[in-house]
Amino acid sequence: MKYSIWRRLTALVVFFGCVIGATHANPTSREAEVRQLWQLLDYVAVDYAGAVQNGAIISELEYGEMREFSTRAQNQVQALPPHPLHAELAAATARLKQAVERKEAPQQVSRLAREANHLLLQAYPFPVAPHAMPDLARGAALYQAQCASCHGATGAGDGALAAKLEPKPIAFTDEERARSRSLMALYQVISQGVEGTSMPAFASLSEHDRWSLAFHVGTLAFKDADIEAGKSAFAQDKAASATIPDMNTLVTATEEELAKASSPLTARTVLAYVRTHPEAVREQQERTGIALARKLLQDSLNALKNNQRAKATELALSAYLDGFEPLEATLDASDRQLLVDVERTMQLYRGAVSQGNVPLATEYAAQLDGYFARVEDVTGANKTDATTVFVGALTILLREGVEALLIVIAMVAFLRKADRPQALRYVHAGWLSALGAGALTWLVATYVVTISGASREVTEGLSSLFAAAVLLSVGLWMHQKGQAGQWQAYLKQHLTAAMEKRSAWALFALAFIAVYREVFETVLFYSALAADGNGPALLTGFVTGLVLLTVIAVIFLRTSARMPIGKFFSFSSVLVAVLAVVLVGKGIAGLQEAGWLTATPVTGPRMPVLGLYPTIQTYAAQLALLLAAGLGFGFNLVKARK
Repeated sequence: MKYSIWRRLTALVVFFGCVIGATHANPTSREAEVRQLWQLLDYVAVDYAGAVQNGAIISELEYGEMREFSTRAQNQVQALPPHPLHAELAAATARLKQAVERKEAPQQVSRLAREANHLLLQAYPFPVAPHAMPDLARGAALYQAQCASCHGATGAGDGALAAKLEPKPIAFTDEERARSRSLMALYQVISQGVEGTSMPAFASLSEHDRWSLAFHVGTLAFKDADIEAGKSAFAQDKAASATIPDMNTLVTATEEELAKASSPLTARTVLAYVRTHPEAVREQQERTGIALARKLLQDSLNALKNNQRAKATELALSAYLDGFEPLEATLDASDRQLLVDVERTMQLYRGAVSQGNVPLATEYAAQLDGYFARVEDVTGANKTDATTVFVGALTILLREGVEALLIVIAMVAFLRKADRPQALRYVHAGWLSALGAGALTWLVATYVVTISGASREVTEGLSSLFAAAVLLSVGLWMHQKGQAGQWQAYLKQHLTAAMEKRSAWALFALAFIAVYREVFETVLFYSALAADGNGPALLTGFVTGLVLLTVIAVIFLRTSARMPIGKFFSFSSVLVAVLAVVLVGKGIAGLQEAGWLTATPVTGPRMPVLGLYPTIQTYAAQLALLLAAGLGFGFNLVKARK
């Protein structure tokens, strides 16, 4: 790879401290230091290839700079203020320095530098994206007026003054160099200039003008055909558009980085389109994710201030269900506590709205805005993290699958104990039909309509409550038949007819509902994870989860097969009663999130796998079901003694 003089000179800004006046926003000293560090790491990520190839030094000068820059980056990280991610960031820069010292492959060094920069922005965020939409026409006019005399009218580095300059002006049309150049790097150089060269700082231009100029320069290496192809890909290919979900990604992404998540051709064409049409990214961002949640939350607060309480409640629900909830799968695997904080504060906000308490609602809205900023950092940094996708896919499948598995396996084991194999086909038909319905749900959610968050929560909530009611009645029935040998008389007198008539269809319904409610949620969570790419990691997590569920099923079936039938009835009755408690908690929580029921948060544990959600309503419903189960079991014991 050719040595990039322009990139090399850009990094000199770090050493001469030419950040003052870089922007009219008057950044703090700390922000300036973080910006310097970001630019330094970005330089190492791009230009290390000009120093080392195949483990050998190809330029002593460049390699000396790489060593110096990696050491300086490590030292600057040590000087940053405390933060929970500081140790991880320090370790990342230490790994980068070691990789440079060992003359590792450029791809590895670039990856380590990019990882360090992701951590840096996550721990010490500073404004990255432009505040206003760049004006590319304005950028083109500024380029001709300010830059063409050196860089040439088309950006080929052949301006009228180019022959007199040393080093020569950069050729922005050089596709090889453009692949590793981000818009943010261009903006930094335009703002700060390059000390000791003919490249001046354009601090006199407004921030908007500098961003407009950076966007224009960032498009000079693309052809019209690239832009047209990118337009189609961005509009029709969900995976392609997902690689640039927001303005932050647009200004920090390089063609090299995007090519890791898609094909090189797709990366090039999509980047060509969105750099020339940044409004497409902004529109996409405002329709989904945290940007949508923020907008709807602000609309909700405005409605409340205008005394439109019903509208404010509706908008608050939409902010959670349509904006935040699609990110739960990723956030659950990376920062569970943050997920808990957002959900709890959203409940508190909705409570304040229902009371018409504007000051309290404003306070909670401000807390949520801070949480949303952290969610953007976490989910943005992990969009291409294969480990996060794998863990998310695995935990989701296990979490949603274990409950359904236990119910179905309990039914199968019971029928085998009762020697009623002909009834097994109803159970198997039930869970198989649920899987088929889940596949249909995936097709509908992917290609036909978007299933709203409210519809999802209502479906899960009502099905959970129905299954809980059925399980409680089944549990009490099994406990009764497990007492004083009653199971023997019941099997002889009633079971055959029951299994061949209405009860058999009841088994089908229970198996279907128990499995479909879990498949429904799993499908929607997996759809959210799939949008982040890393299909192999998603598939690996899914397969691993299936293997673990199979192991659980085999252990349960073998254990129940060796258990005396009386003890089996008693054990199974307790198990299904516990599952009923779990499901009633999930059902109430789902209806609360859908806005069907009021939520009154309290201090307490939040364990979704056990159906524990810290609200008065969920705890009360679970306590009521526990009391009902306890009374039923007690009545069975008293009756058996008599």
